[in-house]
Amino acid sequence: MVKLTKAKTFQAYLDSCHRRYSCVHCRAHLANHDDLISKSFQGSQGRAYLFNSVVNVGCGPAEERLLLTGLHAVADIYCENCHTTLGWKYEQAFELSQKYKEGKYIIELSHMIKDNVQKLSTILK
Repeated sequence: MVKLTKAKTFQAYLDSCHRRYSCVHCRAHLANHDDLISKSFQGSQGRAYLFNSVVNVGCGPAEERLLLTGLHAVADIYCENCHTTLGWKYEQAFELSQKYKEGKYIIELSHMIKDNVQKLSTILK
C-alpha cells in the first residue's frame, strides 16, 4: 500500500531587506517594508496596512463587498503556512478614485509582526 502525502508549500524568505513583516501566528514572511504603501487602512477586525506585493499568501475567490470607501471586488488572503486569514487583495475598484488599490493587499495588524533584521556586520562588531 502506497501512502500519498501532500507536499509542503514552498515558502519564500525575505532576507535581503532590513525590515519585513511576518505572520504573527507562524512567523512566515509576508512583505518587505519597501512594499508598504499606507499604514492608515481599516480591515474587518481593526487597523491594517496596504502593501504593493506580498509573499507566502494564498487567495480565495473574489467577491463584491461594500467597504468604507465604496464597492470593491476583493479576495481574502491567507497565510500559506498556517492558513490564517490575514486580510484581502483588491481585485477591482468600482469608483475611479479608488482604482489605485487594484492589485494591492491589505494585511491586518493583528495578524502580522514587524521584524527588524540587522546586518551581519552590525552583529559581529
